[in-house]
Amino acid sequence: MSNFINNNFLLENNFAIKLYHEYAINLPIIDYHSHLSPKDICNNRKFKNISEAWLEDDHYKWRAMRTMGVDEKYITGKSSDKEKFKKWSSIIPDLIRNPLYHWTHLELLRYFGFNKFLDLNTADYVYDLTLEKLSCDSFSTRGLLKMMNVKSICTTDDPLDDLSYHKEIKASNFEINVGCSFRPDNLINILSKDFMKYINDFGLVSNFKIKNLSDLKNAIVNRINFFHESGCRISDHGLNFIPFEDIKEKEIEIIFKKRINGNIISLEESLKYQTSILIFLSELYDKNGWVQQFHLGAMRNNNSRMRDKIGKDAGFDSIGSYPMGVNLSKFLDKLDSNGKLAKTILYNSNPSDNAFFASIIGNFNDGSHRGKIQWGSGWWFLDQLEGMTNHLNTLSNIGVISTFIGMITDSRSFLSFPRHEYFRRLLCNMFGKDIEKGLIPNDMNLIGDIISKICFYNAKEYFEK
Repeated sequence: MSNFINNNFLLENNFAIKLYHEYAINLPIIDYHSHLSPKDICNNRKFKNISEAWLEDDHYKWRAMRTMGVDEKYITGKSSDKEKFKKWSSIIPDLIRNPLYHWTHLELLRYFGFNKFLDLNTADYVYDLTLEKLSCDSFSTRGLLKMMNVKSICTTDDPLDDLSYHKEIKASNFEINVGCSFRPDNLINILSKDFMKYINDFGLVSNFKIKNLSDLKNAIVNRINFFHESGCRISDHGLNFIPFEDIKEKEIEIIFKKRINGNIISLEESLKYQTSILIFLSELYDKNGWVQQFHLGAMRNNNSRMRDKIGKDAGFDSIGSYPMGVNLSKFLDKLDSNGKLAKTILYNSNPSDNAFFASIIGNFNDGSHRGKIQWGSGWWFLDQLEGMTNHLNTLSNIGVISTFIGMITDSRSFLSFPRHEYFRRLLCNMFGKDIEKGLIPNDMNLIGDIISKICFYNAKEYFEK
């Protein structure tokens, strides 16, 4: 593999090599959006084998296996862990040019020291190698985080969560900061068939009997206060698009009561409710000094047959094509006009929206903080070589890349942190090539400082202040 993932992987000239090895490689990781399990961190889980660590919740891998004709019993079914791993290994050679090919080999190298190619011929060796290492205390969840020089991570948490695992982690004096984020999608999705049950549960956990809109808002304030007292400083939303309708409080009251009484509401009514609750939430985020995140544009759970068979979030999602511009602008403007626009990170799933996202952030940067409104890193289907490269180029051309707060894993896997290395190599290569072309100065102190800021220091400052 010496000609594949070596010390200079993805680094195409000496400038890129110098930038990466002198300014990026040793910086800690701040992973401000992940789907890691706080329970696993709290209990310092040790994985029984590589399948548990690697395949258990990875819908990226599941999609690839289905595409290659692998039967579902080897993916989410009841086959043994070793059988599942061997099926995964058998398709790896066919995944060349898919980001999973790079991620797979980078992760095997960084965590387990395996520097050959994974395929069916090497599957047994890799399974046994990883089995031995995963049995060691240093390969527990906490050990894996420390191994990758992680300084801080943030999990994704429903408002119903009691955050007990986060409290136990904090009480254990674990040296890595494990923060929570407030993800109220279930509060907003009023058309969901489970909405009424969720509102009932939300009332119980908030100690409110929710009979009207005022009760709901009081319950929301209660949960946000609880999360804040527990150390939360970040919210997150996964939405098709930002709704923005003309609303009146009395109208929203009628819509909400109508829905919790079991009646059908129209799409227009749902959008009005969503607009009202989103504005209310965002104003609370600003009041509490939180950062708000919006992941926009994914079209989820497209395959209804497989959703009913396996469940949600099992690898049947795709890039959506939703109108982003007008509503998002009106939403941000509403908050800004009222002096209640918090630090905001926007993510898009559709690359056709790149230029729009890169440009809209500049409309609401107000000088109060360096890079107050951020266009988040390449997300989901765009979290790959071309997607991240296009993101960085577009941000450079339309925004100010030196204020960018860098990479996230957006992952459920404790083995995914080499994605930060992947990003840093791409970033350094981009700047290195620009130096070679004479497009930017050959000044290592200047360019190195920008690299260091994007990889670590911008995020550190952004979330600490």
